[in-house]
Amino acid sequence: MADYRLVAEARTEFGKGSARRTRRAGRVPAVLYGHGQDVVHLSLPAREFAAILRNGGGNALITIELDGAEHLALTKAVQRDPLTRTHEHVDLLTVRRGEKQTVEVPIVIVGEPGIDSIPNHQMNAVSIEADATRLPDSIEVDVTGRTAGQNITAGDLVLPVGATLISDPEALVIGFLGAPTAEALEAELAEAEAEAGIERDESDADAAAGEGDVVPEPQDQGSGESMDAAENS
Repeated sequence: MADYRLVAEARTEFGKGSARRTRRAGRVPAVLYGHGQDVVHLSLPAREFAAILRNGGGNALITIELDGAEHLALTKAVQRDPLTRTHEHVDLLTVRRGEKQTVEVPIVIVGEPGIDSIPNHQMNAVSIEADATRLPDSIEVDVTGRTAGQNITAGDLVLPVGATLISDPEALVIGFLGAPTAEALEAELAEAEAEAGIERDESDADAAAGEGDVVPEPQDQGSGESMDAAENS
């Protein structure tokens, strides 16, 4: 596991105005908590923190240097600006070597399945418990040559030594379906065309029936009254 280190600065001012000033200075407001200790308010160098997440993932173990002391920490929550995607605030959890932590680990698919199978992804990450200093940034799943029905569940994943699966072992990670044959595709196309033809015929029949309806013309009441008047005169 890579050794990630950040030099933090203590924060004594709080509120939205203070947070904006911190971000304008190229730093990210953060809090450090855990093990029953008081919450510590600090700031992190924004560029270096972004590089750690980019290279080490969300489960990267970071050594925080603050006022001459070192703290091992994991990133528990990150607030990002919805438009710029810059980091606005970070929650850090202090950990100790040898203690267990439960984290979500992304699943990375490698390899190519059989030519006649279609992969159906169901899970992007699994929950595991592992040593805080040995948390993986991802778990690889090799799908090389997999065919229809050779599904992979969470229990099939190869975890790091000492890690325990927390997710349901029966949960489907990726399934494999058989690719449709040319005959099946032709049959499906013919069925779709037949259904479209039936709908067109019904539409044409409805239109013809509408054209055949005879709407009676209204009688001219004024003309009748004039004829009666002429006869009586």
